[in-house]
Amino acid sequence: MTEPAIRTAHLKDTLDLYNDIANGELPAVSYVKPRGFLDGHPAYSKFDLFEAFTKKIIDQVKATPNLWAHAAVFITVDEGGGYYDSGYVQPLDFFGDGTRIPLIVVSPYSQGGRVVHDYSDHVSILKFIERNWRLPPITDRSRDNLPNPIPVAGNPYVPANSPAIDDLFSMFRFP
Repeated sequence: MTEPAIRTAHLKDTLDLYNDIANGELPAVSYVKPRGFLDGHPAYSKFDLFEAFTKKIIDQVKATPNLWAHAAVFITVDEGGGYYDSGYVQPLDFFGDGTRIPLIVVSPYSQGGRVVHDYSDHVSILKFIERNWRLPPITDRSRDNLPNPIPVAGNPYVPANSPAIDDLFSMFRFP
């Protein structure tokens, strides 16, 4: 991302996202990171504004049938600043893994109204992308190389095969 031409080609403004959705022309994967008061960070933003920002995008995608038919929207927040619960934290490396934060999936293929207890983190979204599009891990030493977790009997939050991070496929029911 040190090349100006690459940044210009790939980093877009939110207005570009709205226009692309309206035109039914999103790339296979888009990351959306709101800024300032909209970003959902507990230290300085307004969470209701983050929710409204997210809802607007989901409503627009759902209103565009050719996009919605193949969509999976992953909603999460940037860390938690310690404001979320402090359930099991897997010791992955020197930095560990953080406190648990919400991850919501909105898709015609997700099974709503349930909680998936598989151990996941932000890297799980990358693992989903790699598995879905049959892509190799980013590097030989990145966390996306970790296996999917096998839960300990009686405690679905703790992987028996630690370290392990889920690829989120259990959140979907693909035809």
